[in-house]
Amino acid sequence: MNSDEYSVMDNKDLEAEIHPLKNEDGKAPDNHENCAEKEGLCRKPTRLSQLSRWRTAAFFLSLFLCLIVVFAFSFIIPCPVRPVSQRTWNRKYDRAVTYKFLAVEDVNEDKVQDVIFVFKDTNGSSSVNRSCSDEGLSAPCAFVTAVSGTNGSTLWERPVTEDLLWMECAIEQLGGAQSPGCLVIGNPELLTAINPHTGEVRWRQFNSFGANYTVVTPLLKIPDVDGDGVQDVMIFTTAGDETQSFIYSGKKGEQIGTSGRLSLGARPGYLMHVTKTGSYYVLFNTVNSLYGYSLKDLYSMATGMESKLTSLQQDPQWEKKIESPTHHIPLFSSGDIRYLVKVPGRSGENILVVKSDMAELLDGQTLDSLWTVNASHILSEPVFGYYTPDVLHIVLESGVGPNRKKIMIVESGSGAVHWELELNSRAGSPRPATLNTADHRSMFLFWGEYQAEANETGSKAARQNLYLFHPSYPNVLMELNNSPDRIVAFDAVLFERSRHACYVLLTRPQSSEGPGWVSVTKRKLKEDITGSRVTWLSQVAGDSEQYIRDRFFRMRFSSQM
Repeated sequence: MNSDEYSVMDNKDLEAEIHPLKNEDGKAPDNHENCAEKEGLCRKPTRLSQLSRWRTAAFFLSLFLCLIVVFAFSFIIPCPVRPVSQRTWNRKYDRAVTYKFLAVEDVNEDKVQDVIFVFKDTNGSSSVNRSCSDEGLSAPCAFVTAVSGTNGSTLWERPVTEDLLWMECAIEQLGGAQSPGCLVIGNPELLTAINPHTGEVRWRQFNSFGANYTVVTPLLKIPDVDGDGVQDVMIFTTAGDETQSFIYSGKKGEQIGTSGRLSLGARPGYLMHVTKTGSYYVLFNTVNSLYGYSLKDLYSMATGMESKLTSLQQDPQWEKKIESPTHHIPLFSSGDIRYLVKVPGRSGENILVVKSDMAELLDGQTLDSLWTVNASHILSEPVFGYYTPDVLHIVLESGVGPNRKKIMIVESGSGAVHWELELNSRAGSPRPATLNTADHRSMFLFWGEYQAEANETGSKAARQNLYLFHPSYPNVLMELNNSPDRIVAFDAVLFERSRHACYVLLTRPQSSEGPGWVSVTKRKLKEDITGSRVTWLSQVAGDSEQYIRDRFFRMRFSSQM
């Protein structure tokens, strides 16, 4: 072949590479000839085309499956329905009396907190057609009631005792159940364990407290001492100057042993503390003394047996601090002891001893004094909050004159007073409450009447206003609400996780000690903030009142701190 023929063939090959799919009429015979000569090369494009079709089919099948999944989650599978909560609701009970008990927990498991309280109806019947005779009780009797946190509707009611002495909820494994329970101490001589979700009785036992006794509260939850795998309960009673201890099985309510006897004086207070070594001790406070007993000693007194349980071991450091045989613990300062409170610390819990003239924090392991702060005539048990981010503070209420009190916010680590305010106050005013905010601080709520004039003394007819304070505005008070009724119990609660901040009031008529209108009320905090009155604590106001309301309204809350 000459060079011209080679040139023609090269041009054809080049054109075939550039246009591999070109199939004009004039070139069809050449393609057939090439296929006949190179059969293997013609089969290869056929397999590639089949693979391409499979890929296309797989792509459209995957797309179809994705659309089915999206459709199913969008229209077929229902999304969880969040309950719609009323901002404010109120339940009233006529010709009734109530008790100083208020608990908040999710009763119907709808992820919204509900309210549990106790009232006594003089008719001997409830709003859900339950009567005292249903439980073999004489009328009138006390009803434990759970109402929905969303709208205040009754979830359940149950008559439990003729008269309530004490009630406590959130007791783990009570009755051997997986969920916590509520324990009712009633008169006459009755212990009742209740399922808070249904109101059903888990167990009921008669107690053996004796005659003319007074129950020392709260109850003491202790480790399992009878070997049934459920924590048990210790109850203290007083009759005259003698204190008795009783241990009951948390699973079945049966008494463990008989009773132990302590000579501590009339109406002692107490607190259970766990040392760093895991030893359990019970601290008793009388008028001016502090006593310490290991749980091992109390168990031996009640049962007459020595315990071999590792959970009831003694702490050598505490045993050196406790004087024998009186069990007296010497303190750095003197004064009447009002409260004993556990305070979380960096390396375990410490103990706050609130006296008539000061508050003293003791190291939880060495019982040495860490700090003291002057606080005379403490009016209520201290509560906790966060004045600065992630730093725990203690809220103290102290009386400073007739119908006059001081609110103090004290840092738990150093005892430094970071904020204080004087208010007019009436007798029986509820203790403060706190709500944690998303900025790692707290909102503080307290009752009283603020007067700008420092020299103006409190009057007997002091109003009962609810104030809101947040550390981001230390010179601002927000007056939310006022209540003319007698407040029996008050608490601030997040009804849903990190949201729906509310406060709950349990009230009875102010003028009468007998039966009357008893009411339980839930109010959403943001609703009251909208119509609140802004009070400036300093002489010069900063931002506008509406700006302050808007800032408080937009604050977010936190369930974890």
